Amino acid sequence: MPKRSSKTGPDENQAAKSVLDRIDALTTAPIDTGKNPAAQALGRLGGLKGGKARAASMTPEQRKEVAKKAAEARWGKNKGDA
Repeated sequence: MPKRSSKTGPDENQAAKSVLDRIDALTTAPIDTGKNPAAQALGRLGGLKGGKARAASMTPEQRKEVAKKAAEARWGKNKGDA
């Protein structure tokens, strides 16, 4: 009968720490998107108020047409296409 190997792998705690160290190295690295952070912040501010400003400038009839079009796009899809 062949002998079993007497070598054991790393302790569970050591293995867990090495996995966490690898994950930490991946997540703490700075991600350079090539975009200006100040410009991103300004764009976000404009995006946050855009929908409300658009709705405030529309007449009730225009808002109704936009809502109707959105509902048709949302509910008019075929179930098998997705």
